[in-house]
Amino acid sequence: MKWHATTKRHGARRLSGALLALTAASGLLLTGCSMGGSGGENIATDSGYDRKGDGPAPLPAPGGPRGPGEQREGGQREGEQDSRDIAPAPDYLSTFALDVDTASYGYARRTLADGRLPDPSTVRPEEFVNSFRQDYARPDGDGFTVTVDGARTDEDDWSLVRVGLATRPAESSGERPPAALTFVVDISGSMAEPGRLDLARQSLGTMTDRLRDEDSVAIVTFSDEAETVLPMTRLGGHRGEIHEAVDSLEPARSTNLGAGVETGYETAVEGLREGAVNRVVLVSDALANTGETSADAILERISTSRREHGLTLFGVGVGSDYGDALMERLADKGDGHTVYVSGEEEAREVFCEQLPRHLELTARDAKAQVAFDPQTVAEFRLVGYDNRRVADEDFRDDGVDGGEVGPGHTVTALYAVRTRSGADGHLATATVRWLDPDTRAPHEETGDLEADALDDSVWTADRGLTLTATAAYFADALRSSDRRHSALPGAPGLGELAERAADLSSRTEDKALRELTRAIRDAHRLA
Repeated sequence: MKWHATTKRHGARRLSGALLALTAASGLLLTGCSMGGSGGENIATDSGYDRKGDGPAPLPAPGGPRGPGEQREGGQREGEQDSRDIAPAPDYLSTFALDVDTASYGYARRTLADGRLPDPSTVRPEEFVNSFRQDYARPDGDGFTVTVDGARTDEDDWSLVRVGLATRPAESSGERPPAALTFVVDISGSMAEPGRLDLARQSLGTMTDRLRDEDSVAIVTFSDEAETVLPMTRLGGHRGEIHEAVDSLEPARSTNLGAGVETGYETAVEGLREGAVNRVVLVSDALANTGETSADAILERISTSRREHGLTLFGVGVGSDYGDALMERLADKGDGHTVYVSGEEEAREVFCEQLPRHLELTARDAKAQVAFDPQTVAEFRLVGYDNRRVADEDFRDDGVDGGEVGPGHTVTALYAVRTRSGADGHLATATVRWLDPDTRAPHEETGDLEADALDDSVWTADRGLTLTATAAYFADALRSSDRRHSALPGAPGLGELAERAADLSSRTEDKALRELTRAIRDAHRLA
């Protein structure tokens, strides 16, 4: 069963009654494109899953102790919380910034198709989960609806609980505002590989033909240095000029990504258009090897233009060798999103379907907080969102960054939850908080789930929930050290998971599900 929020909005100072009680108890290219705990047990943490069911025990950080500033194995950065780590102080709240990135799943599929297992450090479960469309109810205006559902797994007392957030549908092409897009294109030597710069040229050429006359485009290239090859130019009457600039893109030398981003933002600010959607789009394999290579340092150099003008960074990753960590960090800290493309069909989808959902914003600094009821929940774990965690007390601090979300989006978060044996009643309340993109007024929406609303099995539950579980099980298997044992409760082996995905695909005839099935089978064969 599903429970979703009514069309009720809350002001900045108004707290959800259910959330307040639990706290006390615990201490989105353009739409113009055609294309068992019991008794005294009182532990509930955003923590690692203990397969024995005896309650969580602290786990050492992978690779043992580290000094200040050192990274964890697999590229995890200082200060990030891995979802296998025990929360420092047990409570019944889980808070995170919204994320609609999908690059991790796209890059994993490409890697598997090339006959290699992906590096576990590049596997982010939330990006696997959010790569699939969901049928959540949509709001009438800006903001979100909240849907909370769940189902039991094959492990006693363990369930998977899904929190689904949805924005209003995207406007038709005739209703969207004009766009002013600055494309920052990597022309370094590594972009000479088929499926990189050639794919970018083709995509930008198609985009030029399909943009409206009132839209504008600028093009910045970078190799060992950056150059503005086309200032902000209206499409009307200038398509030939734009095509010439696109066709002139040829691979050069090394990769000074920092110079490219900095010049891209300078060009975007110079061509800033009032009343238009102004965005920076980075197309790169993100293999930076010259100049500034730190995401934080790169973004610090353009922080003023980014904050004052609200310019967000949309990252399009390409290439069989891909700097996933750098691109993901740039997009997260640049208030934007990342996708990954490996072929013409994916490129069309990104530039004609996905990018439009990232152009317009319906919510700024969006965060979610889930409050689990200590009377029914013994422990829980948020699946993924490792570097999107937010301190619980910062949920209503609007100065703390959240995620930027546009129309036509859904955001899904999945939790592994161990309920107390025999417990019933209220299980969880999910709240999403966001700022109006124009007025920056805060709003909230909530949704609830009761324990007796849990479906008997994740495999017979709502199609969307089963798909979410399948994607999460797949991601968790890929980033498990021995490729065989998932950290999620009730996880099937990759062989069985492939059959589950195939069965779901045959019932829905969904192309995305067929691709998921193929990727799981590839992983099973390689593992």
